[in-house]
Amino acid sequence: MFKKIKQFIDEVQFEMKKVSWPTWDELRGSTYVVLSLSLVLAIYLFVIDFILNRLVGIIL
Repeated sequence: MFKKIKQFIDEVQFEMKKVSWPTWDELRGSTYVVLSLSLVLAIYLFVIDFILNRLVGIIL
């Protein structure tokens, strides 16, 4: 069992060396994109929900 665990850890370390990690600038840029799009989506859904709520209120 310990041999399998050791082999697993060795394989993980080998694969982690292949990973292309983003730079801090790339990471910061991606974070801004995700936050901006999340905010736009939240505002869009709020407006749609508000309009549909008013329409249902008028109908009923």
